Amino acid sequence: MMVLKLFGIIFFCGLLSPSQEVLSGLSCAVSPRAMQNVLSDAIIHNGLIHQHLQGLVVPNIMGEGSQLNSPTSITDLHLIKVRVPRLSVVLLPGIGVQLTIGAKLQLRGNCLVGLLSELIDILVEVNITANIKCTNFESGTFQVVTEDCLCLLGAIKIKVLSGLLTLSVNDLVLRQLTATLPALLCPVVDIVMNLVNIHLLSTLNAVIPVGTAGTIHYQLASIPYTSGKFLGLDLDGVVKQVGGSTIPHDSSPSALPPLMDRLLLLVMRQSFLNAVLSLLLQLPPQTFPCTPDVFSGASRLREAVGTIAPAGCSTCRGTSPLSIKLVLRGNPLILLEENKASVKLSVLIQLFSNHLDGSILNFLLLKADLALNVRVSIVGGRLVLQLALGSTSLSLESSDVGISNISTLKPHCSSLLVETFVPVVNGVLGTGIPLPNVLRIPLVNVDFQIKAAWRTEHGPPANTTYTNPAWQHQLPFVF
Repeated sequence: MMVLKLFGIIFFCGLLSPSQEVLSGLSCAVSPRAMQNVLSDAIIHNGLIHQHLQGLVVPNIMGEGSQLNSPTSITDLHLIKVRVPRLSVVLLPGIGVQLTIGAKLQLRGNCLVGLLSELIDILVEVNITANIKCTNFESGTFQVVTEDCLCLLGAIKIKVLSGLLTLSVNDLVLRQLTATLPALLCPVVDIVMNLVNIHLLSTLNAVIPVGTAGTIHYQLASIPYTSGKFLGLDLDGVVKQVGGSTIPHDSSPSALPPLMDRLLLLVMRQSFLNAVLSLLLQLPPQTFPCTPDVFSGASRLREAVGTIAPAGCSTCRGTSPLSIKLVLRGNPLILLEENKASVKLSVLIQLFSNHLDGSILNFLLLKADLALNVRVSIVGGRLVLQLALGSTSLSLESSDVGISNISTLKPHCSSLLVETFVPVVNGVLGTGIPLPNVLRIPLVNVDFQIKAAWRTEHGPPANTTYTNPAWQHQLPFVF
């Protein structure tokens, strides 16, 4: 059985075509199929269209008699049941969404033909088509306008208790409903779409906590735009620490990749991710004894330090307790490469001992530049990054005892970081980066890939010369 990949996330730095240049933290491409599902849920399955059609009252239908037919009047005609068997969506480039609702309306009233009065049931098929356009964007919100609403009537079935109906009554009902129903139904569609808009905007404008470190404020950055293949949404992602200070991130224009067969693509800018990592990885220093119960290679590390110590350093080879302090230095940085993503971190490693008088002897202060491989998953609507040590570059910052050659310490320090530092980082990152619940499209069947750079569907933007080699190395994650 084939499993469809319905959702994608892309991390990249790229270029938008000039008509779509928006500097935002995230961008989304929503497929027509996803929009149809979203609107079907909001309008039909949640009962919104039924609720607003319940009070529908149709004007009285009056027909004058003739030599062959008696005068006819149908009064108190009201809706008793609505069936909405279908809803379809077409994306109109540069305009918006064309919405088509097919429904069956069951009307009931009193029918008087001549002197005979009885109940009448009318079952009429209607097909409502309207263009839904977004306008008046301001501060993350916009209004929707219903334009070019067209209501066409299909088959009409009329029943009366006596079963006696003339062709003139059928013609009268068809003629009158064709004249009156569009004016009744199109305003209902307009009301429903405005309510749906409020409902869906709440999924794009939200403040979401990031553990206890701070929040991400997602907000629509510009008015939605449409192509024939997707609805485009650009979101700001404001990253704030507890206390309200904002972690800045530079957003670059980017090109949305082909949607393919997915329902949704979510594009996350690299600078935005770096800001969130800076929020999450505010780690306090780790201080612990250099003993095997904390770090399995403690004895080997101590021996290695004693081996490289100057000959005159008796303290270096003594039995005084050795302690280790790990301090994260600077901010993390995500790097994207072909089929690979990594996080760069710098860690200060201090090896020291405490004298009885309270002073500290600094055997070594090292700086370890780490390249950590990234594994990505989606857990409960959050993007979870888990890191594994890929490589370590070690340099000497200072030594109170005159140590200068640290080349033999690299494997010991790598083991130290794998056992003590990386688990702490992964524990913090396990909180996850909260993702916007875009239009309440569920994040299921996520497609995980890392792909190289792509060009826009019709190649690079016109009249644009690329001299920056970084464009040639747009390296997105595609999920």
